[in-house]
Amino acid sequence: MTYRVCFVCTGNICRSPMAESVFRARVAEAGLDDLVEVDSAGTGGWHEGDGADPRTVSVLEEHGYDGAHTARQFRSSWFSRLDLVIALDAGHLKTLRLLAPTPEDAAKVRLLRSYDPAAGDDLDVPDPYYGGLDGFEECLEMVEAASEGLLAEVRERTKGQVA
Repeated sequence: MTYRVCFVCTGNICRSPMAESVFRARVAEAGLDDLVEVDSAGTGGWHEGDGADPRTVSVLEEHGYDGAHTARQFRSSWFSRLDLVIALDAGHLKTLRLLAPTPEDAAKVRLLRSYDPAAGDDLDVPDPYYGGLDGFEECLEMVEAASEGLLAEVRERTKGQVA
C-alpha cells in the first residue's frame, strides 16, 4: 500500500516544490520510494501549469536535487487518497484544515517545521518569493532540517508494509 504525502504552500512554485524535491530524495535514499509517493500543490491556482520559480530550481539543482516541477492547486477531494498533507506555514495549515471534508482529514494536516525539533515555536517556512536568492537558500535549510523528522514518522508509519 502506498503512503502518500503532499506538501502545500500558496502558489506551488517556491516552498512546496522545494519540500517535495527534498523529501522525495530523502525517501529514495531511505529505500522507501516503492512505498511512499511525494507531491505538492498550492492553496491557490495562480501558477497552475507553470514550472517552479527559477530561483527554486537554481537552489535545488545547486544542492543536487531535482528541479523539475509543474504547479497545481490543491483540491479538497484529494484528502481521501492522502495520508499526510504538509503545510509550509500557519496560513496554509488553516486553509487546508478548512478545506478538509472530515475531522479525520483535517487531522492529516501538519506544519512541516513541526518535524524539526530545533525550530522551537517558529514553525513557518517564510515565503522567499519577494526576496533574493538568500531567502531560497534559507527555505532549503529549513526544509532539509524538517525532512529528517518527517522521514522518521513516515518510516514508522510504513514499517512492515510491502509495495
